[in-house]
Amino acid sequence: MTATVYFTDFKANSRENLLEKLARLMATAGLDGILDKNDLTAVKLHFGEMGNTAFIRPPFVRRIARAIRERGAIPFLTDANTLYAGTRSDSVSHITTAIANGFSYSSMDSTPIIIADGLRGKSETSVQVGLKHCSEVHIGKEIVAADALVSVAHFKGHELSGFGGTLKNLGMGCASRKGKLDQHSTVSPKIKRKTCIGCGACVDNCPVKAITLEDDKATINPEVCIGCGECIIRCPTGSVNIRWNQTIPVFLEKMMEYTKGVISGKEDKTLFINFITDISPACDCLPYNDAPIVRDIGIVASTDPVAIDQASVDLVNQQQAFANTRLKHNREPGEDKFRGLYPDVDWEIQLDYAETIGLGTRTYELVKLKSLTWKKEVPENQGH
Repeated sequence: MTATVYFTDFKANSRENLLEKLARLMATAGLDGILDKNDLTAVKLHFGEMGNTAFIRPPFVRRIARAIRERGAIPFLTDANTLYAGTRSDSVSHITTAIANGFSYSSMDSTPIIIADGLRGKSETSVQVGLKHCSEVHIGKEIVAADALVSVAHFKGHELSGFGGTLKNLGMGCASRKGKLDQHSTVSPKIKRKTCIGCGACVDNCPVKAITLEDDKATINPEVCIGCGECIIRCPTGSVNIRWNQTIPVFLEKMMEYTKGVISGKEDKTLFINFITDISPACDCLPYNDAPIVRDIGIVASTDPVAIDQASVDLVNQQQAFANTRLKHNREPGEDKFRGLYPDVDWEIQLDYAETIGLGTRTYELVKLKSLTWKKEVPENQGH
């Protein structure tokens, strides 16, 4: 089976600006086919952590919401609260951060923000999946209650999954706090004492106080640790490590099982969009974003969540990397940029497993959307 992934670059002209080109991309990819009149439609995105600027620009999201309304459906913007300590760990701070980053009620043409898992991340629905790791998954209640779902993901590198795109936007992003804990339960980091400088950054940023300083070295209590990975991204010396060969495969497979739960019951009511822009090396959950590793590429859309992420990976890997970024290896066209960033993460595990459990296919056809051009009028008595 071959899926179709539709692609547009960022070329535009006076006949069709980029926002209208995005709307045409959505229509071509099948937006009409997933929406019925009055469908309450969840637009799942990442509003960006305070201080991060790599998230998807608000005007694009506003145009997506408008395209949904043009078809008689009712959009709302949504995300679930975070597991780590940050500016989106409860609904009040989450919405405050979204507004600060440009996603206000007025700027989104009166499209409301509804945090999917409630005030403190405990509003959830358990969905039966009956898969290898999870018999049931715990999803933000409002995601499950929605009639249709449009995933809008910023495609970039990720420190635990190699890359983050549609599958992570759904599997991790739609999970309640309980669901996020479930997925991270095997991810218990360890401290490399030789290089630990005892700065306390991991201690200060651990949301459950599982880390202490002993003899000026960090120590993690595995009984308390929730596996959120906050300490990994905070450590200035790279001294917090994961047992990659044991824990990451299970983590990635669980995330795919959660994605299966998110889509369950909406298999014909979903559209997926990846923005391959500002391709930062790490997650938008950081309170900053590092320099992009390759140029802005474009936007892809599909009704297949596996194919769209595979296509996005391939488009990034075809590029020549920028100089002076975090990417030091695999910089040439055709080389694996995500392995260059995270050599211990086998990102293909998630795509293989997603295909195995019926989420979609890695085999795809990339169809490029052509820019509209002005046609020169030819008088009837000419042209021969």
